[in-house]
Amino acid sequence: MKYDYLIVGAGLFGSIFAYEAAKAGKKCLVIDKREHIGGNIYTKEVEGIQVHQYGAHIFHTSNKEVWDYIQQFAEFNRYTNSPVARFKDELYNLPFNMNTFNKMWGVVTPKQAKEAIEKQVREAGITEPKNLEEQALSLVGRDIYEKLVKGYTEKQWGRRAKELPAFIIKRLPVRFTYDNNYFNDKYQGIPVGGYTQIIEKLLDGIEVRLNTDFFADRERLTEISEKIVFTGMIDEYYNYCYGELEYRSLRFETEVLDEENYQGNAVVNYTEYEVPYTRIIEHKHFEYGTQPKTVITREYPATWKHGDEPYYPMNDEKNNALYARYRALADAEDKVVFGGRLGMYKYFDMHHIVAEALKCVRAEL
Repeated sequence: MKYDYLIVGAGLFGSIFAYEAAKAGKKCLVIDKREHIGGNIYTKEVEGIQVHQYGAHIFHTSNKEVWDYIQQFAEFNRYTNSPVARFKDELYNLPFNMNTFNKMWGVVTPKQAKEAIEKQVREAGITEPKNLEEQALSLVGRDIYEKLVKGYTEKQWGRRAKELPAFIIKRLPVRFTYDNNYFNDKYQGIPVGGYTQIIEKLLDGIEVRLNTDFFADRERLTEISEKIVFTGMIDEYYNYCYGELEYRSLRFETEVLDEENYQGNAVVNYTEYEVPYTRIIEHKHFEYGTQPKTVITREYPATWKHGDEPYYPMNDEKNNALYARYRALADAEDKVVFGGRLGMYKYFDMHHIVAEALKCVRAEL
C-alpha cells in the first residue's frame, strides 16, 4: 500500500480530512475530477473580484469550535447575508420580517403584521395541508405565498407547488423585527480573498491530482490505498445497484459588466416563475468591493441527469428510502468512508461539512 488514505474529492470535506490525517502522520492522496481544488466553494479572481463559481457561499455558524477552526485558514470579514426578493418590480427584504410586511401591507407594528398573516391563514381555511402550496398558505397566507414563495420554489424543484409534498416546507421563518439578517447564527462572514485559499492551506504539502476521475482508474487507485474517503455520489460508487438517487442541478451564467454597481446587493432572488433564473449574484458586494467593473452570475435550477453536476440531494421519502439501502452497504464497509453532501446524501451547509469532516476524521484516527 502506497497511501493510508485515498481521498476522492478536493472539496471542503475531503480537504479537512486530508489535513487532519496528514497532521497525524498519515500519507494521503487527494484526487478530483475537476481542474481545480475547492469543490463547490471554489472562488476565482476576475477583475479583482472573488467570484463564487458555484453559487453564493456565506459562512455562518453558532458552533464556536467550527468558527475557530475555519478562521485558522483565512481572515473573515463582517458580511451579513441580507438577500432581496424581486417580484416583478416590487422589492422585498428576506427573510420575511417587518420590512417585508410594511412593504406588502403598510403595517408598522408586529401586532398589525401578525393580524394580517392570521387573517389570511384563516381565509385559506387549510387544516390538513396535502401539498406544499397548502402548507405554505397555512403558514403565511396568500400574499407572501404568491409573491415570495410559489414561483421561486417551483423553479428550485422543477415541479408545481401543488405537486410537491407538504413536508418540504416544515416552517417558513417569519420574524416580527426590522432585521434583514438572513441567519440567526452567532458567527457569519466571507473570507477576505475568497474560499480557495482555505483549501490551498488545508492541502499544503499533500499530494493532489486534478482532472482525475476515480471511476476511470478505480481498481488501481483502490489497490494503492489502505482506505478510501469518498465524497462523490454514493449510488454511483455502488454502480447504481439499487437504482439512481435523484439530485437537483444548477447552471450558472457569469458575465463581467462595464459598470461599478449592477444591483446594489450581493444576492437578489427572482420569485416570479416566468423569470427562468432563481437569483442574480453580484460578487463584489461580498467583500464591499469598489472595483470599476462588476461580475454577476445568474443561477438557473435544472433537473439532474448523467454528466451534470449534482448539487442538491432530493431528500423526499422515496429517495431517503433508497439512500437507506445504500447506507446499509456503506455501514458494512471496512475500507471506505463516505462523506459530504453526495456521499451522505444530505443537504449540508459549509459549517455542517466542517463539523462532519472533523467528527469523521477523529473517529478514524
